[in-house]
Amino acid sequence: MTSLSVRPREASGRPRLSPLLRLLILTQLAFNVGFFAVLPFLSAHLGQGMGMAGWLVGLVLGLRTFSQQGLFVVGGALADRYGIRPVVLAGCVLRIGGFVWLGYAERTWAVVCSVLLIGFAAALFSPAVESEVARQAVVWEEAGGGPRTRVMALFTVAGQAGAFVGPLLGALLLAVDFRTACLAGAGVFVLVLAGHAWLLPQRIPGRVRTPVRGGMRLVLRNRAFLALCCAYGAYLLAYNQLYLALPEEVERATGSQAALAWLFALSSLLVVTAQLPVTRWVGERLAVRRSMVAGLSLVAAGFAVVAVARPAGWTGAAGLLPVGGFVVLLTLGQMLVAPAARAWVPDLAEEGRLGLYTGALSSVSGLIVLLGSSATGTLLDAGLPPAVPWLVLAAVPAIAVTVLPRRAAQL
Repeated sequence: MTSLSVRPREASGRPRLSPLLRLLILTQLAFNVGFFAVLPFLSAHLGQGMGMAGWLVGLVLGLRTFSQQGLFVVGGALADRYGIRPVVLAGCVLRIGGFVWLGYAERTWAVVCSVLLIGFAAALFSPAVESEVARQAVVWEEAGGGPRTRVMALFTVAGQAGAFVGPLLGALLLAVDFRTACLAGAGVFVLVLAGHAWLLPQRIPGRVRTPVRGGMRLVLRNRAFLALCCAYGAYLLAYNQLYLALPEEVERATGSQAALAWLFALSSLLVVTAQLPVTRWVGERLAVRRSMVAGLSLVAAGFAVVAVARPAGWTGAAGLLPVGGFVVLLTLGQMLVAPAARAWVPDLAEEGRLGLYTGALSSVSGLIVLLGSSATGTLLDAGLPPAVPWLVLAAVPAIAVTVLPRRAAQL
């Protein structure tokens, strides 16, 4: 595989990250600052600000995830065909429009349309960026830089740094109103659009442009890849509970969602400070499949912690302890699952189809989230014994362990 020229080596003898790879990693940081200034507060806005029922809130959140994750396959295929620059720029334009629309939306149809636009924008730029980061990570690995999972972990850290700053920014802006937070998110993407129009190369050496036709047939025949998609989708459904089940539990325990921003900040801070050491430690001891098994098990344990504590009905600071444990375990699981799954994809994809496969990974998982989110909203509103919804949610990542492909490349 060829790419940009190898960068000069550091004192350790490893090649430095190329300027393109550094740009793409910073892109993930900026994307998440704008995104997380709005999304963590969307559930409360829909439920309390607009009076939507729980099932409808769950459906809207699921539609947002599906329009993003579910349509990644479209953005990935377009990136394979046309290159990443036009796809990334188009996605930024749509995200700006979606955030502005959401800020002014006052009816359900307008909220749904704006949320779909926000999601589809990410379906364009995210698979383009992620697939090129994965491709450049393989190049870096082949040049002697070390396991590609380290590059993917750095990409994750950048995203979580943005996820750390975004909710804090959003919490400050909500002191004005939700519309102000949306407009600030749009402003971040205006800056991203301007920066990438200037810095992103027109053509990246070594990236082969591949026709769209015939690609999905190859994906659907790849059983190992589809198994990975299903397991990753179960993980994403569990992770999505940060925006549905967690806000409801925080509201129950404290009477408000003021602590939510700090819980998101805790998750992001853990990733920023611990992701690279964890990835380095795990990479020396666990194969990719075992890393994903351990991560999914930690996620299941996080839900189980709340399930065990929930019948006690703790409130106040004590009520935040179980959800704090949930956030920590979910985040630790994320540290293991996300880099391993992304690093696995290049070994399963045909030459020139990495964008398509990167997108398909998110599309299948987005479909799972779409089907699961509305059901989760109904589950939380069903008046069941307090531990039952959390036990059901714990079963999702636990079952995903059995779905993983039995063999994995040694990365």
